[in-house]
Amino acid sequence: MSPPPTPNSPAAKPAIAPISKYMINSMIIFHFSQIHMDLETRQLQQLLAEAQQLPEVLLLKPVTTSTNDDVREIAQKGIQSVLVCSTRQTQGRGQRQRQWVSPEGNIYLSTLLQTKTPIDGRLALEIALNILQMPSLQGLALQVKWPNDLYSFQGKWGGILVEPLSSHQAIIGVGININQVEDTQLDQATSSLEQQGLAQAERIRLMAELYLAIQQAGLWFTHNSANLASRFNHYAAFMQQPVEFEHMKGLSQGIFLGIQDDGAVQIQTANGVESFYQGRLRPLTPV
Repeated sequence: MSPPPTPNSPAAKPAIAPISKYMINSMIIFHFSQIHMDLETRQLQQLLAEAQQLPEVLLLKPVTTSTNDDVREIAQKGIQSVLVCSTRQTQGRGQRQRQWVSPEGNIYLSTLLQTKTPIDGRLALEIALNILQMPSLQGLALQVKWPNDLYSFQGKWGGILVEPLSSHQAIIGVGININQVEDTQLDQATSSLEQQGLAQAERIRLMAELYLAIQQAGLWFTHNSANLASRFNHYAAFMQQPVEFEHMKGLSQGIFLGIQDDGAVQIQTANGVESFYQGRLRPLTPV
């Protein structure tokens, strides 16, 4: 009988598969991608620390299923302040669980917001208005499409999703098109910040400004959204234009007059001025 192999004998050494050039390149790409993401995380931490708004948990992910779902999972562990950012989502969603097309290279961001006032439809309007006041976006011709779309004359360049966890706590998701999104499944015109004239956008700075804008919106909301109608109507898409409004009872057509201070849409119809709190606003003529 032959003696068992010793640790140094050929039979004792496990076979090692050769490492291909492809595997080496993949490891290098992953390594440098991780280094880049760590650097961006530190940059974002610094910007938020300077503003004294650094959350307990801050995550930058190159790709994720949904940043809102990431925040929900973290919030279930008792974390009170969190920010999750990504440049690609595989299962992004918008209002009424519609798919949110989330290609590579844009900004997808979610955070947890605590409010002293019970959450209602005005919160999304406040978030949109405060995003338009971000320093990086000054000088651009931007609008808000009721109730939660970031808009322009060329179309939608971003959106807001508010998912309440309780009467005073919500997950806030924001998607921003840095680059133009081309998708034949979209049912409305789209645009991007690049198309609006924002050259060489600093993605990390935009992420920081978005987080700060959401926090500022929470303060406006807590203070009863003072003068909401006049502030919103200044940026409202389709003002004084023919529109149709899809609601639970059907469709109403007329002239869009803006909103009331409580956030309700006002439309001049054949029956007079009608107010709506829920539904979908669309232009009757191409924008």
